[in-house]
Amino acid sequence: MRVLVTGATGFVGQRLCRALEEAGHEVVAMTRHPDDYAGPGTARYGDVHDPNTLPDALAGCDAAYYLVHSLDRSDFERLDREAADGFAHAASSAGLQQVIYLGGLGDDDDELSAHLRSRREVETVLASTGVPVTVLRAGIVVGHGGISWEMTRQLVANLPAMIAPRWVNTRTQPIALADVISYLVGVLGHPEALGRVFEIGGPEVLRYRSMIDRLATLEGRRVPVVPVPLLSPGISAWWLGLVTSVDFQTARSLVDSMTNEVVVRDDAIRAIVPLEPMSYDEAARLALAERAEEQRLGSGT
Repeated sequence: MRVLVTGATGFVGQRLCRALEEAGHEVVAMTRHPDDYAGPGTARYGDVHDPNTLPDALAGCDAAYYLVHSLDRSDFERLDREAADGFAHAASSAGLQQVIYLGGLGDDDDELSAHLRSRREVETVLASTGVPVTVLRAGIVVGHGGISWEMTRQLVANLPAMIAPRWVNTRTQPIALADVISYLVGVLGHPEALGRVFEIGGPEVLRYRSMIDRLATLEGRRVPVVPVPLLSPGISAWWLGLVTSVDFQTARSLVDSMTNEVVVRDDAIRAIVPLEPMSYDEAARLALAERAEEQRLGSGT
């Protein structure tokens, strides 16, 4: 299949392009800077925030992956809604057979954060023009370069101890980046995946503080976590921005979501893409090894 990947230079997109090409698909990498693109496939100019650019980007494609969001902007809900609407209409006009979207876990009957509500809205908007949409909902994706993972890694690397709000006790179900990629590739063109929502996660349900503790152990460190129940989301986000490289707006969006339990309730994906997801420790080791390799290559050693 000829497949368009939005966000082709991003955390998930660049690995997905490589995996799709290895699986024998023809990859069209949509980017705002095609002249600088050096990844797999053919680069085409496109910007989801400029719908006039989308018809040319989607021309001749059979399916598309939608991997973009605007967490670093205060008006991300409006931006993501408008971008999804423009993409949905362009996908319909182009005659796409499938759009695949990577969304977020979270119970619909919970009081979802603005971030997770926006993810749900994007699901609905993408499907509004009749193109079959396959949604994969995930929690924290463990892999080098991911914002949530990088925030966790930097907390462990930079702090002798961590004062944290109640969200450190929220349950989540982290998943390895490699497993996310396998699921994304596996649902492409699968007739039983069309028009469906799937939940994906690793084999373990962990609290955020457990993720920090286990990563610290892997790194040969100990980071005591002291919960402070009255620490507000705003102060918590400011503090994260201070001790990690995550900008304040993104940190605030993530902190708000950390009050929501994000756990897989339905494992129907296993009937479509049978695989055994790797453990949190395995995923963390891979992420750390990839970071170390990148640093080694960057230093020329």
